[in-house]
Amino acid sequence: MHYFQYKDGDLCCEEVPIATIAESVGTPFYLYSYKTLVRHFKAFDSAFEEVPHLVCYSVKANSNLALLRIFVNLGAGLDVVSGGEFFRAFKSGVDPKKVVFSGVGKTAEEVEYALSSGILMFNAESSQELARIDEIAGRLGKRAPVAIRINPDIDPKTHPYVATGLRENKFGIDFNLSMKEYIFANGLPNIEIIGVDCHIGSQLIELQPFVEALRKVKELIHALGQRGIGIQYLDLGGGLGITYKDEVPPHPTEYAKAIVEEASDLDYTLIFEPGRVIVGNAGILVSRVLYTKTTEEKNFVIIDAGMNDLIRPALYGSFQGILPVTKGEKEEIVADVVGPICESGDFMAKNRRMRKSNPGDLVAVMSAGAYGFSMSSNYNARPRVCEVLARGDRFHLIRERETYEDLIRGEKIPDFLL
Repeated sequence: MHYFQYKDGDLCCEEVPIATIAESVGTPFYLYSYKTLVRHFKAFDSAFEEVPHLVCYSVKANSNLALLRIFVNLGAGLDVVSGGEFFRAFKSGVDPKKVVFSGVGKTAEEVEYALSSGILMFNAESSQELARIDEIAGRLGKRAPVAIRINPDIDPKTHPYVATGLRENKFGIDFNLSMKEYIFANGLPNIEIIGVDCHIGSQLIELQPFVEALRKVKELIHALGQRGIGIQYLDLGGGLGITYKDEVPPHPTEYAKAIVEEASDLDYTLIFEPGRVIVGNAGILVSRVLYTKTTEEKNFVIIDAGMNDLIRPALYGSFQGILPVTKGEKEEIVADVVGPICESGDFMAKNRRMRKSNPGDLVAVMSAGAYGFSMSSNYNARPRVCEVLARGDRFHLIRERETYEDLIRGEKIPDFLL
């Protein structure tokens, strides 16, 4: 459930009319509902209240400091995949002992940064990475807490770009080689093995892949115990899907019931890394119609937000609901909703049945809270948009809109060109 609803014909975020925010900050902009964010996090966290667990929100889904602080205030840990994300996590006020560092390509500088800060653990993904972490830990006089990410070769039944648990994917250690990798890590002098990690993909709407992956990981955990390699944490990653159109993903309570039942014979702290399921439907992208155009083939609605602002439709062919900010009695048409970017792939919707629009109308691109701003860019030299957080009947600017000067910050013309 989210708190974007019509009141007297005007789409509101909680108690604030979205048109009022647009008048204040301009368009396009991302808008998040505080009440929705809190509701979603608590729904996930409380579903596991009967077992030891830590919910580490996945920073990559949406890394705005204000959102991170909301979750930290609710007791969350954070899952990061880069030094930049760890920097954001640190600035949000999170306890480093609640930070998990994932990712297949950690640099030496990132490992040293995180290790020096005292994070909970690294999720390591290769022999060479383990060796590098060991070397850096030895140089710093520390022991690095590590889980090894296992690739269970489970089909998550999702878009291939966000499937991460198949043998053909770049992530993790092949399940059949995992014991060998743990034995190797156990022999490294500056590595402390404390966990097992498994993450099979994103936007999953069925429970069975999660359960199958857990069953395979349990086989490994029991085998590790027989070899005297103790485990404290079982990190099951994230991946629970949301409704964009007509998907019916399991509720967090259903997910928790299935996981807890399958893990009932394990005495470890469970770690989860939800991202999309927390923020996806808690945010929207608000845009203004610039022009409408009709050809012999199509109707076009041209808006001021483009693929640089929200790339999911172009990258994944994903569906994003689009609603008028002000309801009217206008006729319905079938149209492509497109942006101003010089790419034919710059669209928010294709052949979408929608209310007819006029220049100046506001539209809300729904379910844009996850992988929206965090994947945005300055393509076509477009300043990135501002971000707004609504709470009750007030709204707060939580990221300023970039300026043209921001676009060239850090660039220099060498003297020989002057």
